[in-house]
Amino acid sequence: MVTWSLVYYWSEWAIRLVMLCYVPQRRSAAAARGWLLLIFLLPLPGLIVYSLIGRPYLPRRRVEEQARVSAMIREEQHARSAGRTAVTPAHLPPEFSHVVRLAQNLGDFQIFPGNAIELIDDYAAAIDRIVTDIDAAADHVHLLYYIFADDATGRRVADALARATARGVSCRVLMDGTGSKSALRTLAPRLRKSGVEVVALLPAHWLRRLTSARVDLRNHRKIVVIDGRVGYVGSQNLIDADFKRPLIYEEVVARVRGPVVAELQAVLLADRLVETAQSVRRAEMFPDDLPPAGHALAQLLPSGPGYPHENNQRLIVALIHAANTRVVITSPYFIPDDPFIQAMTTATLRGVEVHLVVCAQIDQYLVGLGQRSFYDELLEGGVRIHSYGKRFLHAKHLTIDDSIALIGSSNMDIRSFMLNAEVMLVVYDREVVADLRRIEQRYFADATELTLSAWRSRPRLQRVLQNVARLADSLL
Repeated sequence: MVTWSLVYYWSEWAIRLVMLCYVPQRRSAAAARGWLLLIFLLPLPGLIVYSLIGRPYLPRRRVEEQARVSAMIREEQHARSAGRTAVTPAHLPPEFSHVVRLAQNLGDFQIFPGNAIELIDDYAAAIDRIVTDIDAAADHVHLLYYIFADDATGRRVADALARATARGVSCRVLMDGTGSKSALRTLAPRLRKSGVEVVALLPAHWLRRLTSARVDLRNHRKIVVIDGRVGYVGSQNLIDADFKRPLIYEEVVARVRGPVVAELQAVLLADRLVETAQSVRRAEMFPDDLPPAGHALAQLLPSGPGYPHENNQRLIVALIHAANTRVVITSPYFIPDDPFIQAMTTATLRGVEVHLVVCAQIDQYLVGLGQRSFYDELLEGGVRIHSYGKRFLHAKHLTIDDSIALIGSSNMDIRSFMLNAEVMLVVYDREVVADLRRIEQRYFADATELTLSAWRSRPRLQRVLQNVARLADSLL
């Protein structure tokens, strides 16, 4: 006689066997193991969770829109670069000549000279500069933020946008549907009432899996473009620095002038186009009369599930392999895949100094546990780990030798590489690298450098919890 308990028993085994065949398809062994562990322990709940967030799913429309946007960007850049002196890899150290082409093939954007890059590592000063530039805007202000909060900081920027629309400036704000969920309910109506266009990116609702994308995708970018002439990119959201008390967030933002601002504009408008299927492109958004603002070579690297590759992961791994003397990686969340770890430890074997700056404080408990499970392997491989405890260091940037700096929104974790829409500014300029090095040196001075012997003496329970959390590295 067949009983419900028997049916349930065999259904669980059917789920396990079917998913054993399906889950590993086009997936790393580590990611497959994490999902299969969940499914084998909890078959029905695991199946439900996997159906919601198991794959970096985007509907065909969004994938086709991204491909169309990429083609438009390439054509536009080809037209705009006609008659200009091309920047060739010969302008860069030969060991990095391939990096420019790699970044362009991954993210579509060319390298351009004539940029001025100012690094701002003071939280309040970054907001001050953004508000000042909005107040000076003459034609348009475009903002794209993962978190735009309805707090003192967010309202200050909102007030500047209202002042801009009152004097005839077109203002558009793009907010992530999850990170800015609260502000979309409270702040967005006030912004719209003042004349600001507000667009929710990847709106947060459970039906999104059927209508637009899997439910845990995020637009994690932070971009400002003003009059097509001034841009900002970095790690800082529009929210109070102490929004997760007692943590105080610390960031790095790049204020950009020059041709690379057009690339920031293109990423922002592409996100709006994919979400709304409406174009607002005007000539004023891409001014042709921009004189050189500086001498830095720069290009933008966007990434996200709409691209066929994990753009940031591929470029960063290639840069680490090309480094000759020194690599410094700063990230609050560090959940690397195997190629990333191998690149770091291989670099140390080649005699390269590899530094990793991470947070001593934790704002996401499970992520913090999983992150710390990698320290033993990295320390044993010769990587120097600096645990920064002065504030919660939310900045995301890298320096490679004296030649290249990356500043942007991407954490060094599997989620950022695979699932989030991110953007990184790639700068080929010794002065900018030196400026970022000075910031890194400050981190070193305010951090505790971990040693292998001390790390291995941590309590056994911590080690167990960290290693268990690591099993979910692809989910964190």
